[in-house]
Amino acid sequence: MSGVARWSLDHRRAVIAIWILLLVGALGATRAVGNRFYNSVSLPGTESQRASDLLHRTFPSVAGDVDQIIFHTRSGRVTDPAVRAAVQPVLARIRRLPHVTGVVSPYGSRRSISRDGTIGFATVRFDERGDALPTKDVKRVIAAAEVARSPQLQVELGGAAIEETQRPTLGAATAIGIAAAIVVLLVSFGSLLAMGLPIVMALFGLGTVGALIAVVTHLLHTPDFAQQLAFMIGLGVGIDYALLIVTRYRDAYRTNGSDVRAAVETAMDTAGRSVLFAGGTVVIALIGLFTVGLELLDGVAVAASLAVILMLLASVTLLPALLAAGGHRIGRVRRRRLKPVRVDGGAWGRWVALIQRRPALAAVAATALLLALASPLLGLRLAFSDAGNDRASTTTRQAYDLLAKGFGPGFNGPLQLAVRLPRPGDRPALGTLAAAVRGTADVALVAAPQLAPGGRTASVTVYPATSPQSSQTYHLVKQLRRHVLPGVARTTGAAVLVGGVTASQVDFAHVLSTKLPLFIGIVIALSAVLLFVVFRSALIPLQAAAMNLLSIGAALGIVQAVFERGWLHSLVGAQRSPIEAFIPIIVFAIVFGLSMDYEVFLVSRVHEEWKRSGDASRAVRLGVVRTGRVITAAAAVMVVVFSSFAASDNHILKLFGLTLASAVFLDAVVIRTLLLPAVLELSGRATWRFPSWLDRRLPRVAIEPADDVHVSDPVPVTEAA
Repeated sequence: MSGVARWSLDHRRAVIAIWILLLVGALGATRAVGNRFYNSVSLPGTESQRASDLLHRTFPSVAGDVDQIIFHTRSGRVTDPAVRAAVQPVLARIRRLPHVTGVVSPYGSRRSISRDGTIGFATVRFDERGDALPTKDVKRVIAAAEVARSPQLQVELGGAAIEETQRPTLGAATAIGIAAAIVVLLVSFGSLLAMGLPIVMALFGLGTVGALIAVVTHLLHTPDFAQQLAFMIGLGVGIDYALLIVTRYRDAYRTNGSDVRAAVETAMDTAGRSVLFAGGTVVIALIGLFTVGLELLDGVAVAASLAVILMLLASVTLLPALLAAGGHRIGRVRRRRLKPVRVDGGAWGRWVALIQRRPALAAVAATALLLALASPLLGLRLAFSDAGNDRASTTTRQAYDLLAKGFGPGFNGPLQLAVRLPRPGDRPALGTLAAAVRGTADVALVAAPQLAPGGRTASVTVYPATSPQSSQTYHLVKQLRRHVLPGVARTTGAAVLVGGVTASQVDFAHVLSTKLPLFIGIVIALSAVLLFVVFRSALIPLQAAAMNLLSIGAALGIVQAVFERGWLHSLVGAQRSPIEAFIPIIVFAIVFGLSMDYEVFLVSRVHEEWKRSGDASRAVRLGVVRTGRVITAAAAVMVVVFSSFAASDNHILKLFGLTLASAVFLDAVVIRTLLLPAVLELSGRATWRFPSWLDRRLPRVAIEPADDVHVSDPVPVTEAA
């Protein structure tokens, strides 16, 4: 790392110029290439995918996305002549728009108009999935429909294609996160210039990664939240890594006699190594998402990994160059701010002394707290939220509420049965099927079957009585597949598959639930091997795995309690909903990697002191004292950044933000400053026992150079008398 630092110092103007060119080029490339996000779920081998494939192959006109236009009269009825005169020309115009294969008027069936006559809906069928449709063509449909709006007639649109046009912007959440991070950094550094470096570095990295993600969307199936998540992680880790390096630089600057070059090299050779190791672990955990075998998560893994990699590159090249440019002003600290770090004095010294007096009590208390927070996980239900969680001002949310009010919540997420008939035009078989499904609990309506040309394939739309995200709807899908439709197949010879957006979400949640244990095992195993090699300890990898699982479990327990149980949901502006099926697996990858940052930073200091003194208690004491302030400051930056996204109006960003903020807070505060010191104190010398024969055979990976001096302390650490 010192070699990279020296090169960046020697070519600092070139390094800064290269990053400026990268940023400008990236912004231009983003405009030129554009994004092509893909939110549909492809699940080879699942029933919903087989249903989709059958319809695309034999009945393509009904295989595309189906959206709704809802008309609500504020006075009078939808069937009034004046309303008809406003609605019918609009529907005729939409029918002629590109990618529209058909429009079913609300006047074609009594079932499309509510009992009180004030709400009616038209069905718009497209020739492609919602995410595959050109945004401009979907916006044409929206614009054409809105022509009918008037003080007496409310017009709203809902469906997957309409949702694609309402992607949230990250501007407000990012600005709030940066502003909050500035406050934390100002408190930590007490210097505007020192505070500005992490912010500038993070902005350079974020601007560049945006273009790379745009390219990724053309190569891999990438959901739109992947970019939002990548920006959230990139902002957090970028500021976090810069904070660690700048803190070490300032300490080295004072220790090395105000020598900027020596201080930069020392900081990069110590904190820089830790940052590379921690960032590499994050990337490894994210790339582990490829083992799940779902294309949707592959794009998320690559986008988030690129954000971390760009921040790492900026940390080891751009940051040293910026430090060289303003190193003297950044390194200077007023003398009154320099206080000796004393193991027997100060907040951290008193805190660690308290833990070491009662390590068993501290360990039990911390573990009990984390288990209590994780207990709501027993009621965790992985599913997908529906448009009822959109912002109240959006047309999709308005459409959802109107459909639910006029017809029932299940009309927002119909099931689509793909039927392969034993004989062309077999109406008796379709009648038997419709009767069996109509008699199933939680079915509100079975629409008339549609026959494909040739009559061998049919599509039947089934409207549940409950909302798409409801557990009853998920149970209905399973009930149809396991009990109702097999009987129909035996009686009629027809092969019936349950498809549609809601059914594919049921399958996606099931697939993720079955893949999650394997993924967790792989990530834990890889991380354990790294820690085993670095620290030459059998206990450290086991401790890291167990404690990371505790913090992640507690964070998911908090989110389950807020979103599913509704506890304190008003504090974060959350609505009651299931946890998105992809949240646990993505959060595990991110948090497990991020927590390694604090693990390595703390344990490396403890290990270093153990090698020097051979005193296990002293090693724990000095490790906590020397890293406590930096870890809590770094965690505070992460928490405020993630919390800013939790405060956004977007449901998925709110879920990710609250989960990540909770996990980082618990990891830094409860685990690194309470549970881990207590466990290391209890294990004592046994922590570092390692077979000599294995030590000789394993490769050596040094996080900090062997001749490292404790540069984090402006004056020597003193002990209690």
